[in-house]
Amino acid sequence: MITPKNNIINNITIVGDIDKQLLGLTDQHIHYLTKHSIGSECLVNKNLADKNLANHNVMKPVQASSMSTIGIHQQINSAFKALKRSAKTAGIELKIASGFRSFERQLQIWNNKFTGRTTIKKSNGETVDISRLSDEKIIEAILLYSALPGASRHHWGCDIDVYAPNLLAAGESLQLEPWEYQQSGPMGKLSLWLTQHAAEFGFYLPYSCYRGGVAAEPWHLSFVPLAKQYQAIFNLQSLQECLINTDIAGKRVIINNLTEIEKRYINNVNTSE
Repeated sequence: MITPKNNIINNITIVGDIDKQLLGLTDQHIHYLTKHSIGSECLVNKNLADKNLANHNVMKPVQASSMSTIGIHQQINSAFKALKRSAKTAGIELKIASGFRSFERQLQIWNNKFTGRTTIKKSNGETVDISRLSDEKIIEAILLYSALPGASRHHWGCDIDVYAPNLLAAGESLQLEPWEYQQSGPMGKLSLWLTQHAAEFGFYLPYSCYRGGVAAEPWHLSFVPLAKQYQAIFNLQSLQECLINTDIAGKRVIINNLTEIEKRYINNVNTSE
């Protein structure tokens, strides 16, 4: 049961074009952090930086922002600041590795992975060899960690990936991999703290463990009052129509298996927040 401090999550309602927000086709609901903050919250790992590249070969649902720009939903700003202050008292410098991601950015991630431009990782950190895989198996491998464009919780802006740079050793950069958040990893202290205190501020872990779809993501926080609303109004038909009109790799197989993808990867999340 969520027991937020200071009524943080009360009376929060989504405003604006909800359908476009769901699909990542607008950023009107997003608060972009200042350049000063961006510098301290941007990762140096190249694979993570690649995730923010814009794709100019598709429709233009939202203007591409700077590679280093991190955005969050306007209505989670206060809650995240409170979470951050509390973490600081525990010796944890809480930062955002990834926040809002537009449709076009998610499409770039997808197409890069499907074509082999970006490596696909297994949950144990090994690289997937896609050279002999069918399109179905490539899609399955990608979905372990990367959502379909139009179906990413990062479109909503109320889902963020977090880390603590002060827990990294000198010269060490974050990879955003499970081992880092295990008890013996550099983010182990952060992971434990989040499981104990995130709910006090309205946040929870939608991918707290592997449920047969998306891998466990101990870095992924979701803001309950907004995420529940977005999840409840998610529409598979709208996603399908969007993807049909998009230059997405593996389109035929994706469309043919979209119902199963929804069941296994989109709605298959932690509901015991």
